[in-house]
Amino acid sequence: MHTVPRRTFLGGVGVAGMAMAIPGISSAQAPKIPKLGNKLKIVIPAVSRSSLDQTGRALGDAMVGLGITDEIEYDNLDGKGGTVGLMTFVDKHSADPNSFFMGDTTLVGSIAVQKPAATLARVQPVARLISDYLVVVVAANSPIKTVNDLVQRLRTAPKQTPIGIGTAGGVDHVFTGLLAKAAGGPLDDTTYLPFARSFELVEAVMMGKVAVGITSYSVFAQDIAGGRLRALGVSSAKAAYGVKSLREQGVDVDLTNWRAVFAGQAVPPARRAEMAEALRVAMTYDFWKKTLKESNWEPSWLTGPNLSGFIDIEVKTIQLMVQLLKLKA
Repeated sequence: MHTVPRRTFLGGVGVAGMAMAIPGISSAQAPKIPKLGNKLKIVIPAVSRSSLDQTGRALGDAMVGLGITDEIEYDNLDGKGGTVGLMTFVDKHSADPNSFFMGDTTLVGSIAVQKPAATLARVQPVARLISDYLVVVVAANSPIKTVNDLVQRLRTAPKQTPIGIGTAGGVDHVFTGLLAKAAGGPLDDTTYLPFARSFELVEAVMMGKVAVGITSYSVFAQDIAGGRLRALGVSSAKAAYGVKSLREQGVDVDLTNWRAVFAGQAVPPARRAEMAEALRVAMTYDFWKKTLKESNWEPSWLTGPNLSGFIDIEVKTIQLMVQLLKLKA
């Protein structure tokens, strides 16, 4: 648990001078800043330095920097693909109007695999913020040179082709299952090795502990740029990050990883609307935009009934994928 005071980001600038203090926003352009309260909490069901954690903290930075709140308390509650954090949030913050919960595609997959008592039906979606894609990588000296090489390995020698992923049941796991199914190999022989921390997954690929690594592009980006890893393809429908998609290379799979903010089930509609507006304004903050660019995330703002419908479809789709792919924790 970590609390960040507003003064850390404002350097003593008063609220009256806020508009001129926001980099890249003039006083004429500055949005009306909603005030949600003196102190807010962001519950992040993931370890520190993970992509979901980085998203939550960048969001908190923006809200503090803009004066939406004076302090943010971050609560990282890792365990079982985020389902431990979800259950804790449901138990403790169901009616708390000052607490946000971060969720993503990985959490949806983990719920489908782990089958916890609490599901996303126990929280309310406020806003989808961003999306990104997964990348399939191998070590620079790997004998697997192309996507076709990988498909052949998964078809003929899946047990000898261990795949490193993030959380078991998460979006990496689901996409790997889709890739294995598309390859036409025996699904029961596909070998998944989950890594809770991103740097452990990177090291496993570079040291040959796994033949392939699959997770968010931002995790591998630095080592791809440095030539230590080679990107075979991305999970988008078309090329992204300068890398061809698997679909463009003849493998009929794609999957998007989104990240969204939720509120407690008992938080009233008027407060959820205030939260959504505060998040919309936070997206205008220059440091948030800089984080998006540096992390290769795409803005994908969605709120209201459209978001609720989107989440419902995602939950049903991923539940079906988990069943068809026989994914287990």
